Amino acid sequence: MKKFFGLLIFISVFLFSSCSDDLIVSEDSLHISPYNFRFKLMQENYSVSNGRQSSDAESVTYDKLFFYVADENGNIVETVKMDHNSSKSEIYAEGLHEGEYSLLVLGIKGDESEDLAQINKISSVNDTWLSFPSDLHRPLQAEYFYSSTPFTVETRVSETGETEIVAIDTDIIQKRIVGRIDFDFVYNNEYVRNATVDKKLVLTKSRFYTSLSGSGELGGESDGVMDEISLNDSYTLLFMPTVGGSSIKAVLEHSTVNYLSEKAYVSFEFEQSGIFPNNIHNIENVVNHPDDKSPVMYITRGSYNSSKHYQILSDSETKDIYTDRTQRSFNTSKPLQISVNDGGELHARFYSPRVLYDATIKAKLPSVSDEYFDFAHFDSIPAFADFYEISPMLKRETICKLESGKYVNVPKLSVSDFSGIEFVIESTDPYWEKIKGIKHGWNIYWGLFDGDPDKEDGGPVGNWMGIRPVHCRESVAFFLNFTYLIDMEEHEQILHENAHILYDDNKLPVKVDQVLAQMRQERTLQVGLVYPGHGVIGLGSPAVFGAYQDGWFNHYSNTYACNVMFHELGHVMGYGHDSSFTYGPWAEELMNNFYVQNISRMPIDSPDYLQSKLNPNKYK
Repeated sequence: MKKFFGLLIFISVFLFSSCSDDLIVSEDSLHISPYNFRFKLMQENYSVSNGRQSSDAESVTYDKLFFYVADENGNIVETVKMDHNSSKSEIYAEGLHEGEYSLLVLGIKGDESEDLAQINKISSVNDTWLSFPSDLHRPLQAEYFYSSTPFTVETRVSETGETEIVAIDTDIIQKRIVGRIDFDFVYNNEYVRNATVDKKLVLTKSRFYTSLSGSGELGGESDGVMDEISLNDSYTLLFMPTVGGSSIKAVLEHSTVNYLSEKAYVSFEFEQSGIFPNNIHNIENVVNHPDDKSPVMYITRGSYNSSKHYQILSDSETKDIYTDRTQRSFNTSKPLQISVNDGGELHARFYSPRVLYDATIKAKLPSVSDEYFDFAHFDSIPAFADFYEISPMLKRETICKLESGKYVNVPKLSVSDFSGIEFVIESTDPYWEKIKGIKHGWNIYWGLFDGDPDKEDGGPVGNWMGIRPVHCRESVAFFLNFTYLIDMEEHEQILHENAHILYDDNKLPVKVDQVLAQMRQERTLQVGLVYPGHGVIGLGSPAVFGAYQDGWFNHYSNTYACNVMFHELGHVMGYGHDSSFTYGPWAEELMNNFYVQNISRMPIDSPDYLQSKLNPNKYK
């Protein structure tokens, strides 16, 4: 069947070529231009499937534009002078005599070469103007617009008695030749979306027009073959109209791989009753999936990045937050803090300069069972992540698989049902093994000590200046490394090998077991930034630790910076300046060198995670 698009049935939109932008026409009066006729190009928006137009016509610009004037017999007028001003979306014509004409406009938005489209020069409205291969086998990439607008050229006698052409100034409303299909995937469990690895469309019955004549007549026919169409990157497809408005039959295939590497395939058959020009046809697919009742929050990298999760200790975080112990503090043996808040949200906060991959959060919930079950899985937890999200168990009935392999049907829970919940964390990431190697954690939080980080010089007061987030993050790195170091076998060995240099302020020997006990004792330190202007570059006591900026930035590789850090750790352990733990071999020879030489074995094994030296928020 062939379909015609006249003025009332189908008027398309134009596209413009960049080479036609030089023409300048006055906006105030047409008669001062050499062109008698001005046509304003307007694009009518898509209509939705139910026939409702989405919005009014509007002026737009396009990538390519082709236009002709045809006489009343359908022949192309060769003598007319025409031009196009893309900035104003206007076509101009001059040189026509009295008579009946039509303005034909073919526009393209996009790259027609991707569709193997052929644009022909025409001499009659019956000629084929636009065509596509019958074996294209894929959706279109560009949008195509057409209009045929009749107009009449008349003459009149001027006040001076001369015969002149009556100028025309009119709008042209154009429509798309193509139709559009929009797919919407509705998930019963939002985390099934995160497990999706492939979505594709298989058309089993479809024939589309392949050509358009100058008169707007659709012709030609595709061979009925269509390659599989991926819907992973876009849910919108463009096609020429189906032949005679015929329907298409198709299958939507949906593939998932969950956090346990379990694969699942679901499909959805549908029939669309024709694809029509300038129409949007909406296809909704409700994905009924085996994991619909899973309680597991499956958080992929993409879903995490697209959500509005916070990052603690970021450069934009205010001093009132990062120096508030109730909001920012951690134990180095438990840098990944997992809880459920009063709103029923899983809260994961990570005091780490490194990303943790493949982390499963298991929960034991008295209201469900005395066994653990998988509660959440992150394919990655970003550095300094601060994640909040509602558990599916508060939204719907779930089925939990317990550690014993038993399945338990759990009705929709309330927040109070989370009372007494316990968590354990599992991960195959080698970094997690490093974190688990921190057996004796220290509690860390931050203080200004009357300094002001909002001031350019840090607002120094005495030996302190205002610590900034860039220093707080480095302190996380250093104390993760230090508290990992104290349980390393090699560290114990080097202490035993150098037991003769361990002495207190009275020059009395200190046993290795005593040193280890002092280092492994749980401590709570308020960490700050030392102002080096008075010649002091480090401060320490059993409850306070401070170092100057270069100490925080260079502890990875600089033995002098490490000397400063371990000197202050000696004070934390209760030793003074007459011991080997400050101005002595423990700090100045033994520990500083051991730390630098073994940095590759530490949890935070490189300054590249933080790149603090390049941070614009450091002090100059």
